[in-house]
Amino acid sequence: MKTRSEIEERYKWDLTKFCANDNEYYERLKKVESQIGVFKKYEGKLSDEKILFECLEKEIELLKEFSLVAMYAHLRLCEDNADRTSNEMNEKLSFVSSKFSNETSFIDVEISKFETGKLKALQENKKFKNYSRFFESIIRDKQHTLSKAEELLLSRLSQCFGGDSDNYDKFVDVDMKFDNILDENGKSHELNQANFQEYRESKDRTLRKNSYKAMMGKFGEYINFLATNYINNVKEDCVLAKVRKHKSALAASIFNEEATEEVYNLLIKKVRENIALGQDYFELKRKMLKLDRFAVYDNFAPVVNGVSKKYTYEEAIDLIKEAVSVLGEDYVKLIDKAKDERWIDVYPNKNKDSGAFSSGTYGATPVVLTNFTGNLESVFTLAHELGHSMHTYLSNKNQPIQTCDYVIFVAEVASNVNEMLLLSYLLERAKTKKEKIYYYDHFLNQVKSSIYRQTMFAEFEQFAHEEFEKENPLSAELLCEKYKELNDFYFGEKVEQLDEMKYEWARIPHFYSSFYVYKYATGLICAIKIANSLLDGNGFEKKYLKFLSSGCSKDPISLLKIADCDLTKEKTFDEAFDVCKDYVNKWAELI
Repeated sequence: MKTRSEIEERYKWDLTKFCANDNEYYERLKKVESQIGVFKKYEGKLSDEKILFECLEKEIELLKEFSLVAMYAHLRLCEDNADRTSNEMNEKLSFVSSKFSNETSFIDVEISKFETGKLKALQENKKFKNYSRFFESIIRDKQHTLSKAEELLLSRLSQCFGGDSDNYDKFVDVDMKFDNILDENGKSHELNQANFQEYRESKDRTLRKNSYKAMMGKFGEYINFLATNYINNVKEDCVLAKVRKHKSALAASIFNEEATEEVYNLLIKKVRENIALGQDYFELKRKMLKLDRFAVYDNFAPVVNGVSKKYTYEEAIDLIKEAVSVLGEDYVKLIDKAKDERWIDVYPNKNKDSGAFSSGTYGATPVVLTNFTGNLESVFTLAHELGHSMHTYLSNKNQPIQTCDYVIFVAEVASNVNEMLLLSYLLERAKTKKEKIYYYDHFLNQVKSSIYRQTMFAEFEQFAHEEFEKENPLSAELLCEKYKELNDFYFGEKVEQLDEMKYEWARIPHFYSSFYVYKYATGLICAIKIANSLLDGNGFEKKYLKFLSSGCSKDPISLLKIADCDLTKEKTFDEAFDVCKDYVNKWAELI
């Protein structure tokens, strides 16, 4: 694998929008730190509207600057997790972040003591118009806001939180090394996080099987450390939820995003009702692959030959632009802007963060990290992350800083809409039966991965947190047993499992952002509906672009309704599964 210095500059993101260099980072961070003490003069005086406004404006001013320098440090570390300078920059950042949090912790507490009537009046006050949602959240949070001393204590302890995720990242991305694996001809291949995806899509079944066994088996070798690390993360979630008087960690997470437990549970219910659909997909693949029995390591196996191709990064960008053209010329131009202004860090390098993400902060364009390998999956991943970036860009452009930062619950809609549009574009231009099957397979694999698999993950982390909340002991053995049980149910008895798959849960980084993964499922369900509406025309793109431009100006359930998606209704789920069934039937007709 190439080192960072061996990657061409045009394929690296441009971080100068955040900070010109490391020296400027330290200078600006120091300046932010020097101003934090100003908040002491506001403490105890926020009942005065003039002082309140001045305090909130100062907090926003410093937060904007701090977010820019913090993003720079975070992204520098993502480039090379083993780089000493970047690690030290982030350590310094954590101290300043903690100090910032400590010195401003009184603000929400003091405002929460206002009578509800006063808070509602502030919501209506034109001077505070950009803070309307803030005061709304204060009213919501009243029952979960602690005393000034308690909030200060939690703020000071916050720098100790999140260490489990850091442990995981460092261990998996830097320290963990994998054994070489053999293909059907006995040839040895290097295995790492980046090329595992390539191997699991190989036509060589031996290579697929050995890559799964080696990858999951390696996590199994360290399962006691990984389980202890994750269990500590679960404990932290549950304890903090209890401290803030939430009934559970799930309730706390969902409350913070203004979503509902009903949606979470409705998702699980509807997926379980449609479990046979996912298993029908496996049966189609088994027939195409001419296997006596489908195995878990055949998940990503190509079902047709001579269709898959390699794409350059430039070809991928052009393809995405064509696919999203239904959203209008301005949206397409934003894709060009992302490429030309180097929002995107394209290729894998040694010690770079694995996977992909889009990130952004007010005052700068978004950025995208990918590990582009040129296969179709890489193209879809790029489209996915650019969906996030367009959402961020449009929200930042159309919202004030107070309401630009949308929650994850709606974030996964924009990314998946891009993927659905790309898929539809490719399928519409498919000229042969092989090509159509290829894209049906891709769509259903996405449904399997983003709806079925993420819902399985959601059940797993719900189980882990509920066990701790019931005061039942958690262990590596229990977590592995539960994961195997869920795997068996979701795949069905006709799919051959590997013993090593019980360790797969330890490989999922999103478990360190608890109750995150279910949003991939709800996101795709909404995306299927939105993409179909966009392709039908009738000016629906205006509704969708309004949704993308709305930030967090409303609660997420209401925001989705702008784009005609209501996740409180079973009908929304049923419509998505009907589309999936249609794809299964169309594929079956071609066999």
